Amino acid sequence: MTTPDDDLPPPMQEPVGVPPAPPRVAPQQEALLAQLAQDFLRERRIERRWRTTFRLFWLGLASLLVYGLWMQGRHVTPTTTPHTALVEVRGEIAADTEASAELLLAALKDAFKDDGAQAVVLRINSPGGSPVQAGIVYDEIKRLKKQYDKPVYAVVEEMCASGAYYIAAAADEIYVDKASVVGSIGVLMDGFGFTGLMDKLGIERRLLTAGENKGMLDPFSPLVPKQRAYAQAMLDQIHQQFIAVVREGRGKRLKETPETFSGLFWNGEQAVTLGLADHFGNLDYVAREVVKAEDVIDYTPKDNVAERLAKRFGAAMGAGAVKALREVAPLR
Repeated sequence: MTTPDDDLPPPMQEPVGVPPAPPRVAPQQEALLAQLAQDFLRERRIERRWRTTFRLFWLGLASLLVYGLWMQGRHVTPTTTPHTALVEVRGEIAADTEASAELLLAALKDAFKDDGAQAVVLRINSPGGSPVQAGIVYDEIKRLKKQYDKPVYAVVEEMCASGAYYIAAAADEIYVDKASVVGSIGVLMDGFGFTGLMDKLGIERRLLTAGENKGMLDPFSPLVPKQRAYAQAMLDQIHQQFIAVVREGRGKRLKETPETFSGLFWNGEQAVTLGLADHFGNLDYVAREVVKAEDVIDYTPKDNVAERLAKRFGAAMGAGAVKALREVAPLR
């Protein structure tokens, strides 16, 4: 006996492994999708173009900035227009500073060689520093004065002491403010001794040397009288060199007293009275009234940002660390 369901055909079986056919898209939808794809590609192209443009813009701006910073410290182009040549002596006089002999000599040579420079003015604001660096600058000023026959004037702002006065002594005349600090004609060598503290803490110093004086002035060893006498003799010799330079530079204008070369310093008014300086005046006064060339051109090389960054992150860091370790008793 059969049922009504037996007469129905069996259900359709989909072939195994065959993916279903995609739904059909109407022509209007195809056109819309194509338009959306074109708009998307166009937006991406515009975005890439703007991104490239901005990158080129910032690259060009950065290049101009770096070029400007690099050129900031370059030497002045010579000019035949009459003017007063300025060279700044600022801060500590030492190697790798703005008042190093290397930078000051380069500035002085450019200033003297310029036909338009009627005179060279050293504007000084320095507590001094290395007698070696100061001596190099002094000797070069004397040489350039003789070669180019141009006057040199020193103008003191806040301070012109020790090695800075060593340099100023090469000038034909020294101008100061009444309150400027001038002098300190002497030499010192300073340091520390830790032997007493080491004894209290029970610390033993183990210093091995080849040469009996190789550990001279070591702060962790007792000061040997013989070595102390040797160091004092060296300081006295350098002091005599300093005194000779001041006497040569100031000549009969210097009114020596027992305190002149004792290391004391004086204000500008006292310095004029003692013959350590000549007159009162600033840079503008000297350029206008003495040199008769009111236009002032600065020849001082500037340590630009690019160079400072190179020194900060380059080999100068290591050199500075070694220098700090070795300079136990610097001269100044």
